[in-house]
Amino acid sequence: MKNEYGIIIIGGGPAGMAAAIGAKEAGEDDILILERDSVLGGILNQCIHNGFGLHTFNEELTGPEYAERFADKVRELGIPFELDTMVLDVSPMEDGRKAVSLISAKRGAVTLTAKAVILAMGCRERPRGALNIPGSRPQGVYTAGTAQKLINLEGAHVGKEVVILGSGDIGLIMARRMTLEGAHVAAVAELMPYSSGLKRNIVQCLDDYGIPLLLSHTVVDIKGKDKLEGVYIAEVDEKRTPIPGSEVYYPCDTLLLSCGLIPENELTVGAGVEIDPRTNGAYVSESLETNVEGVFSCGNVLHVHDLVDFVSEESKRAGANAARYVKQGRKAGGSTVNVSAGNGVRYTVPSKINTNALEELNHIRFRVTGVYTNVSIVITSGDKEILRRKSRILVPSEMLDIILKRDKLADITDDLKVYIEEVES
Repeated sequence: MKNEYGIIIIGGGPAGMAAAIGAKEAGEDDILILERDSVLGGILNQCIHNGFGLHTFNEELTGPEYAERFADKVRELGIPFELDTMVLDVSPMEDGRKAVSLISAKRGAVTLTAKAVILAMGCRERPRGALNIPGSRPQGVYTAGTAQKLINLEGAHVGKEVVILGSGDIGLIMARRMTLEGAHVAAVAELMPYSSGLKRNIVQCLDDYGIPLLLSHTVVDIKGKDKLEGVYIAEVDEKRTPIPGSEVYYPCDTLLLSCGLIPENELTVGAGVEIDPRTNGAYVSESLETNVEGVFSCGNVLHVHDLVDFVSEESKRAGANAARYVKQGRKAGGSTVNVSAGNGVRYTVPSKINTNALEELNHIRFRVTGVYTNVSIVITSGDKEILRRKSRILVPSEMLDIILKRDKLADITDDLKVYIEEVES
């Protein structure tokens, strides 16, 4: 069993599989996928609802079906993968290679080396301990993803009377799933004045089933000693502080938490990669390479995506760029400019661009900080305007993807700035 590889990919979910396919199609044959679960596919295996693959395959698939197509492609291309493998550490070596320490039933404890590493570990849910909700710790409080796994993969019964905190997509989807299981979902409470889920999920998962969405509301107390008995939900002000006297008691035996996702970046930090505090993912260049040469990041470990189709597209690019790095090394020369978030923009990916490494089509992805109507998306480089695009409405729940042709960026020397500007009536 060999210990040296061209590219090692950490994570066998949609990002890791797409990155492997991208690297293979770019001409790199010496690839290994490492996955801690017993099957490929990651979180998709528990997402039995449809809606996946519209951009990638032009048809609606369930999560397992989408994962299976990529897993079949990995096998068809002969890309090796090892399951039940936990990566413990990634460390740059003096000769430029990367040491990947792991433990698995197949190898035991061992250290592999690679010319390039692609980080594709995905993300995890924000737990109750990170939300500072007062009250006791009774049975019946779950993250939405945990409840989804219990119901869809293990056939467990979760509860009958349900309240959901947070309107992330998985929370919205679980509102529908719990209803179809025969439970009653009393309400979905959202701290912000807008939903953090996609509009289509609000319509299909809440509106179609008559489930109320309480914007600018949050859970302020949990009741029950051994088992959950109910929660108090209060309205919040513009500073997201609960308004005294607005509390309403909801009797329930189940509280699902859908309050955001956290990229799994412990390995990333350990490798010396710089982290963007706005995304909790790595700072990357246009090639999705981090500040550590030969270490790439993609998918939800880089920044949380709306659709798995976007994860796959981005990750294939990371794989292709990693393959080029293995063959050619990092491209030298050109002008490296920073990409910064201006008015109304929360973050951008990438955070820097090397004009000598541009592709024909170059992506700049970002999210806005609030709900904006009748505005323009503007990208400038110094005094030069690169792009101006009008938009009727922009919302934080939908990631925006601006694609710029090479000739738009080839001659820039000043940093790029992405911002939102109101359109004069």
